[in-house]
Amino acid sequence: MATDIRAYLKNADVSAQKARLVIDMVRGKPAVDASNTLKFMPKKAAVLVGKLINSAIANAEENFGVSREDLVVHTITADEGPTRKWRRFGARGRFKPLLRRSAHITVVLRERE
Repeated sequence: MATDIRAYLKNADVSAQKARLVIDMVRGKPAVDASNTLKFMPKKAAVLVGKLINSAIANAEENFGVSREDLVVHTITADEGPTRKWRRFGARGRFKPLLRRSAHITVVLRERE
């Protein structure tokens, strides 16, 4: 059975919906290619996911002794984190809520068979 190498990012300052646009681009790719792809994407979530994948690669090399060329992004998910609710007051005494959404991102790398 293949060993799962995991890395987590909790409370990322980007919505889960926007993070999913980025992680769909790298799911199933080799880890090194995924990291290079994310370097050149112009989205805020790409920076966060790129750091997370690099962290998972470092975990694999340090803790499991796996070469970075043998790693594949097996699963990667973005789930909703806590939402901070801010107040904004509108015209005629109305109340306009601002929702600052966050995400929990999980990446699982596996060794290529």
